[in-house]
Amino acid sequence: MHIAPLHPLLAAEATDVDLAALDDASFEALKTAFETHSVLVLRDQQISPAVQIAFSRRLGELEIHVLSQFLLPGAPEILLVSNEKRDGKNIGLADAGHYWHSDLSYLAEPSLGSALHAQILPRDGGDTLFASQHAAYDGLPEAIKTQIAHLEAEHSYAFRMDILTASGTRAPLTEAQRAAVPPVVHPVVRVHPATGRRALFVSEGFTSRILGVSEEESRRLLDILFAATKASEVTYRHQWQPHDMVLWDNRAVQHLATGCPPDQARTLYRTTIRGDRPVGPAAI
Repeated sequence: MHIAPLHPLLAAEATDVDLAALDDASFEALKTAFETHSVLVLRDQQISPAVQIAFSRRLGELEIHVLSQFLLPGAPEILLVSNEKRDGKNIGLADAGHYWHSDLSYLAEPSLGSALHAQILPRDGGDTLFASQHAAYDGLPEAIKTQIAHLEAEHSYAFRMDILTASGTRAPLTEAQRAAVPPVVHPVVRVHPATGRRALFVSEGFTSRILGVSEEESRRLLDILFAATKASEVTYRHQWQPHDMVLWDNRAVQHLATGCPPDQARTLYRTTIRGDRPVGPAAI
């Protein structure tokens, strides 16, 4: 196994790794690299969905996405991220992640991490951007760090889906889907449970407002924080290669899908590892 950094602040690639035959020592080495670099690119993983699920489960319990129509038949642990259609209908989430976000931050116990395995890649585009939220926090002015240290924010799946529905890109949530993902409250600054590092935990995708301040101050702070979360200097751009498996830490990074031409197929399999309740500096 060889692990090499891809960016000064985040992301590393691991080569000569066989996820289908991963012993405990190799798994621990990958887990350490994952927690250190926040994004881990596992090259040339020609594996089955069952192997992806089994590897992901070694990191924790898996989430089943609320959009059940886009789960892989026979393997509900895998969400289809795809622009392909069958009989005129999307087989997966065609516009998944076209906004900066941390997966499932709208749950009381957001995702620990996600693994995305390339199945079909387009000739053009299809890159994914990852931004270090440790670096985003570190770069803030000290006055802002002090102000946000004890603040909390609301995260809402319906907030984002209502925006997409209004733009005509998503069908409305059903009442059952909406009831399954009520808004939740998390600290604006999250302390990573494995490393102890602080990270911003707000996103354009799912954070609707900051609590405990006026609406105007919430908007002002979110504008500052959103700019920090996606600044170019804290961002790594992943250009997919065939059979890449990319594992990222939702406690430490945000990501964004850049999209690709609609006439070029792009399909990936995503597993999502369940995490724990975020803890802010006030609770340490």
